[in-house]
Amino acid sequence: MKKLVKTVKHYWPLYLMFVPGFVYLFINCYIPMFGIQIAFRRYNAHDGIYGSPFCGLDNFKFLFQTNDAWIMTRNTLLYNLVFIILGNVLAIAIAIMLNEITGKKKKQFYQTIILIPYLISMIIVSYLAFAFLSSSNGYFNNSILKGLGLPAVDWYNTPKYWPFILVFINLWKSLGYSMILYYATICGIDYTLYEAAEIDGASRWQKITHVTLPSLKSTIIILVLMSLSGIFRSDFGLFYQVTQNSGPLIKVTQTIDTYVYRGLMQTNNIGMSSAAGVYQSVVGFILVMAANGIVRKVDKDSALF
Repeated sequence: MKKLVKTVKHYWPLYLMFVPGFVYLFINCYIPMFGIQIAFRRYNAHDGIYGSPFCGLDNFKFLFQTNDAWIMTRNTLLYNLVFIILGNVLAIAIAIMLNEITGKKKKQFYQTIILIPYLISMIIVSYLAFAFLSSSNGYFNNSILKGLGLPAVDWYNTPKYWPFILVFINLWKSLGYSMILYYATICGIDYTLYEAAEIDGASRWQKITHVTLPSLKSTIIILVLMSLSGIFRSDFGLFYQVTQNSGPLIKVTQTIDTYVYRGLMQTNNIGMSSAAGVYQSVVGFILVMAANGIVRKVDKDSALF
């Protein structure tokens, strides 16, 4: 006990700094967990959460009997897998290319240009997308397609284009953050390794494959694991705001997050929406634990925990 008091007295400024973050985390992440029980109740506003009758797994049963469960699971997983793979590959490639630039001001300029989209709100991105894709006044229809003599496309009612559009927008917006992390790791690589490789007659490509990429191994694993932790969570703004909540696009844009929102705001099916949220959390947790366990067996030092 005396040792504990002594430790607290010695590190009290650090504990004080920890308090706001803990309070924020507790209010936003732990208190709402009491609402998990709604997924197992036939909720009605008159009786409230605790007064609503218990229905067991009926909400989950109804959820998985519909096509919505398959569509939202497929879309959430496949989109996130593409985002993770392409996002990391392109971020590494851009970070390596940025490292090859010699001028300091040029590096700072390119870093800023690539990072700016990450700082833009998804609401603004949705307006930018609408300016390009509007069927009546959009840049693509009025300038590019018209100039090429091609017919106009009703983008917000044509689902086949949107998987590519959403992937492009996500990469454009998020690439800067990952790139900065990889670039910071590259800057920390011991330069004598490159000098030794140059003495041995290594080409620039050989330096990248034998020095840079192996040095990025731990960073790649950590970032991929952190991305996998959100593989069952989608960017609500991307799939709801950018698509303008268009009905014809639901089959290619419906994810678990948008399903939960639509269930609450449009169909008022609170129990099934809660069941979808619990399903998202449980499966996401299992995937994270499994991925971390695999990494721990391969390289214990690279595991998150």
